[in-house]
Amino acid sequence: MPISFHVDRSNLRATRWVESDREPLVDGAVRFRVDAFALTSNNVTYAAFGETMNYWSFFPTGDTETGSIPVWGFADAIESRCEDIAVGERFYGYWPIADETVLRPINVKASGFTDGAAHRRELHAVYNQYTRCSSDPGYTQAQEAQQALLRPLFITSFLIDDFLADNDFFGARQVILSSASSKTAYGTAFCLARRRGSANAIHVVGLTSPANVAFTRGLECYDNVLAYDELAALSASTPVVYVDFSGSAPLRAAIHAHWSDQLRFSCSVGGTHWDELGGGKGLPGPRPVLFFAPAQIKKRIADWGPSGLQQRLTEAWNAFMLPVGNADRPWLHVVRKRGRAAVESTYAELLAGTSKPSEGHVLSV
Repeated sequence: MPISFHVDRSNLRATRWVESDREPLVDGAVRFRVDAFALTSNNVTYAAFGETMNYWSFFPTGDTETGSIPVWGFADAIESRCEDIAVGERFYGYWPIADETVLRPINVKASGFTDGAAHRRELHAVYNQYTRCSSDPGYTQAQEAQQALLRPLFITSFLIDDFLADNDFFGARQVILSSASSKTAYGTAFCLARRRGSANAIHVVGLTSPANVAFTRGLECYDNVLAYDELAALSASTPVVYVDFSGSAPLRAAIHAHWSDQLRFSCSVGGTHWDELGGGKGLPGPRPVLFFAPAQIKKRIADWGPSGLQQRLTEAWNAFMLPVGNADRPWLHVVRKRGRAAVESTYAELLAGTSKPSEGHVLSV
């Protein structure tokens, strides 16, 4: 019987494994075996914002009290009633934490397909796309783990950097990133650091927990790295932009209070500090806004065309992969695990914030 990992929506620490009857295939449907997926703090963000951002809607559990956290990874077609997808084909995309799932491909092309399930039609299209590995020019089997762990996060990183630069950093001279050791944050810092020496260079400060300061400094893509309790050491007279990967309401309040009107822009991206989430009403300075990556994608497709955007993304991704996979001092060490216990323990570490920032977990049920 198929098995999947469910989370209590009101208490993210409460989880269970649920067995279900195997769904019969209708015409056009494909059954996939979920082979390997990344589990990172990004998935904690999906759970933390499950209600407000509709992440629980992608793989409904049939129970309004629980949710299935989406993950990025690879799956193989094991049964197909879609003439354009053969058994054995491998796809990259958005999956549930489960051993198998059924999708309903539409708009099937050589490059991949869109899941046309009725419950996903109103969800954002970027999450409904599945890429055929055999036709993906950026795919290499040897880098599957890095792709699952970093590619969706790096797209967000690239878009944050592009959005800020496109708006002249809102007149700021410094960008502050919280949860600076997280993969999306240091991907953003990497993109920002590539502007060093140019007319639109910006000073990049990372805030992180004391235990992660050494790792984050070692990345060398931040101009300055401080522990959270050292925030007051930063000049309150310097105009800044705050990019919030933590979601921590107390930290957001401290930053708004410290800079006040010198805080030129404040945006929320993640929720690694999921147990400290809160709103931003009544804070000094600009009202915090949620960064919505698809809006910047839409703008850049209009500006550059789909191929122009893809070309820029690919160039930045290839540059990013050099330090990530550096043979002497890699930014990322892949940890592979299999089984229910491995999923449970990794998820618990991510919730507790005790997962090593240098590690990337690729799991299989």
